[in-house]
Amino acid sequence: MLLLCAAASVQAAEPAWTYRGERGAEHWAEMKREWAVCGKGQRQSPVDIVSAKRGPAAPLRFDYHPTALRVVNDGHTVRVRFANGSKLYLGSEALALQQFHFHTPGGDKLGGEEFPMGMHFLHKSASGRLVSLVLLFRQGAENPALKSLLPNMPAQGLPEQSLGQVQVDPAQWLPANKGYFRNEGSLTAPPCTEGVLWLVMKQPLEASAAQLQALHRLFPDNARPVQPLHGRAVLESP
Repeated sequence: MLLLCAAASVQAAEPAWTYRGERGAEHWAEMKREWAVCGKGQRQSPVDIVSAKRGPAAPLRFDYHPTALRVVNDGHTVRVRFANGSKLYLGSEALALQQFHFHTPGGDKLGGEEFPMGMHFLHKSASGRLVSLVLLFRQGAENPALKSLLPNMPAQGLPEQSLGQVQVDPAQWLPANKGYFRNEGSLTAPPCTEGVLWLVMKQPLEASAAQLQALHRLFPDNARPVQPLHGRAVLESP
């Protein structure tokens, strides 16, 4: 049932939040009772992967397909949405690709290294669990997939756009090496819900300085600082 009552709409409104300043990440837990886990959670993301335990890890198999571009700039990032059956298989478990979006800087670190850009590919399992696949980027060569997407990234404030004449292929972003780090984490924005599985690809990719600058013109820096592991194990695939 749609709630048309103005009072109900006001009550449901979320506080405006940012990544820096008075409404930045260090204040999210104070802004709304339901966001308290942002401050007291024990499995928060992103993290700095300094060490990891090697062991048996389910292989990743990608069944990604090109689709017509659906894209929106929500003021925090640019999101590309999928509803075409693209899947990531974690062992035998099928995970449906929902969207990918961008972070500058990258958020997760590897051995203390901060990356100027990251992408989160968000998937959902049949049970509803969120699985975030992370691609990290160093500054370097021009990225072909980003080159084709940048001209179609909208400015903030526009409604979601469906561009049937523009195809986006999520497989074009993937590194050659499919090795990854795995840890239990959370959403990296309010309400910081825990129970998200994080798969951080070990092989960084590259994007040019001009491409990184173009992203900054679309949205401000939008990475939450790394969070304590609190004894969490990080597993590394072979």
